[in-house]
Amino acid sequence: MESTQLTHPTLTEFEDAAAFLRDVAVRTPIDLSEHLSDVLGTTVHLKLENLQRTGSFKIRGAAYRLSRLTAEERARGVVAASAGNHAQGVARAAQKLGIAATIFMPLGVPVPKLLATRGYGADVILEGETVETPLRLAAEFAARTGAVLIHPFDHRDVIIGQGTLGLEIYDDVPDLDTVVLGIGGGGLIAGVAAAVKARAAADGRTVRVIGVQAANSAAYPSSLAAGQPLTVETTPTIADGIAVARPGDVPFEVIRDLVDEVVTVTDDDIARALLVLLERAKQVVEPAGAVGVAAILAGKVAATGTTVAVLSGGNIDPLLLQRVVAHGLAASGRYMTLQIPLPDRPGQLARVSELLSIAGANVTEVLHTRHGQGLQISEVILQLSVETRGEEHRAHVISVLEGAGFQPRVMPD
Repeated sequence: MESTQLTHPTLTEFEDAAAFLRDVAVRTPIDLSEHLSDVLGTTVHLKLENLQRTGSFKIRGAAYRLSRLTAEERARGVVAASAGNHAQGVARAAQKLGIAATIFMPLGVPVPKLLATRGYGADVILEGETVETPLRLAAEFAARTGAVLIHPFDHRDVIIGQGTLGLEIYDDVPDLDTVVLGIGGGGLIAGVAAAVKARAAADGRTVRVIGVQAANSAAYPSSLAAGQPLTVETTPTIADGIAVARPGDVPFEVIRDLVDEVVTVTDDDIARALLVLLERAKQVVEPAGAVGVAAILAGKVAATGTTVAVLSGGNIDPLLLQRVVAHGLAASGRYMTLQIPLPDRPGQLARVSELLSIAGANVTEVLHTRHGQGLQISEVILQLSVETRGEEHRAHVISVLEGAGFQPRVMPD
């Protein structure tokens, strides 16, 4: 924890930060989603923070934090550790303010994020397989050189900067009832909750704030139940941008007091959300930025009034996007791979093809082999990738094959 000041930020502080950030960050648009409105049963808007400079909300908190440094601190430079969005935010803010920046990143960082961070003028050092190594090295660098360590979420100024997003939401959606957004360490939702609720209170209104975590990396539910930040064991998730094992001390205080509910979503839920955002909203969003939409689609959000889901970032590697779209199609029942054991005699492949045609499934890939997989001499395996129109159609395709005496097995995505 970098700050001992745990009083909640005030509306004046958020407004002052917003005034400063006008020259640094853009005011991202709000877009009505008719599809999500139909799903939730009430008006749903999307806050398109994926269109922010550097591709995420992180520029807000990083720039405001750096703006508050003294002249002596600026002269010492800044250092940060990140696998992506925080790195870009700090690098861009430092460039804008004329401050030297050193960023430690893991070896496996996506190439677009690496190139963008270097493009903003930062000195990038690649080290370690996970972000834990860069975090340690950044702290050591700060101790050794005097550079100011810029934490991604555990500082009051960072929270205030992120909270300017909440002011924009409240101003652009006059009948706002609910805001849904992701939680990693907690800096964004702490700022948004404090800003939105302060603005609403000034108008004699209330607004709900719902946080969303990836189920594989959800430190907040247990921490809130315990009344203090706890470290949880995490497992891999596609939403790596919010994969934080322990809440930040500073944002935890705000979230405990002001966030109304925290829910979790699975990776399948997130993949479906990314697909919906691509197809229905024409928005490219990274997994961590789509968890609010995932929660709505998964039925984790109750319809109480006009709702805004925050798309907090759009920095997704194209190769990951390709895999996630395929996963989202499978999770939505629109794509599957089948393995079907067949007797090794003529006409079996033609028969399966005929049945798939009758069932209305479109075959995209075929593998027909006699080798491996513990086959008997008289057996072959037919592996097919097919496009379907949803869960009901997928079940129908399997039923048609089974009705003809075949034993199809759906392969894991």
